[in-house]
Amino acid sequence: MRLVTYRYGQDISLGARQGESIIDLAAVAPDMLTLIAMGAEGMARAKEIIGAPAVSYPVGEVALLAPIPTPVRNIMCLGLNYAEHAKESYAATGQQAELPEVPIVFNKATTTVIGPFDPIPFNPQVSTAIDWEVELAFIIGRTGTNIPTSEAMDYIFGFTVLNDVSARDLQRQGKQFFKGKSLDGSCPLGPWILTLDEAPDTSSLRITSRVNGVTKQDSNTAHMIFDLPSIITYLSKGMTLLPGDIIATGTPSGVGFARKPPEFLQPGDVVECEVEGIGVIRNEVVTANS
Repeated sequence: MRLVTYRYGQDISLGARQGESIIDLAAVAPDMLTLIAMGAEGMARAKEIIGAPAVSYPVGEVALLAPIPTPVRNIMCLGLNYAEHAKESYAATGQQAELPEVPIVFNKATTTVIGPFDPIPFNPQVSTAIDWEVELAFIIGRTGTNIPTSEAMDYIFGFTVLNDVSARDLQRQGKQFFKGKSLDGSCPLGPWILTLDEAPDTSSLRITSRVNGVTKQDSNTAHMIFDLPSIITYLSKGMTLLPGDIIATGTPSGVGFARKPPEFLQPGDVVECEVEGIGVIRNEVVTANS
């Protein structure tokens, strides 16, 4: 299922995309987090409604929001999880490359999340070094602690596309990534959650980003240093993962700050992030109010 959160008129609801229609799933759950928490029962009821929908709308008549518009917790993100991105990042700062031996984890605030086609705010008084980062993200489907690698994939509810928009100047100023990664509107997410049962093999998917139609990143999830089961096992070690947790798996090489000369987003730029078989998000950079 391609599960969405959508707006029709003034109403926001849970739905599923089927072909060129959005099927309303409000009879199952009021929102995505509730559906995820319902587990197998919720999924079974959703499938029943999709099979014989009572309410549906043409795709062109609704606005897709982030699948989880307001996460319960900060988004958990991996840094330097592609070897080539790690190398370009170190080279850009004149350092010797060191590949991580354990996952590097940082957070993005819940207020970063915006929809798959919403504008990315640009405020030059805050940052003038706004960068793109396409990522495969997954959503945890059930509570788990100390999850063995052999069972880790069973804890995934589904997958989505994420742009880890980064303020590089703020990121460099601090001793950690949180502030530079957490500006409002710096986490476009969507366009839906593709459920685990219908997802392609996520261990080998093409992952790309484009700015104004020009390809900037072009890699494959096969090049991750830490694969999804390893990430889940590491994060859950002594720390409980909860239904609805969003985990971003890192970005490949081709980011703006590592280019020669560096490239950063400007108002009017359009960023597209795509993960093969999962979806595409598209966001324009728009000047924000001071």
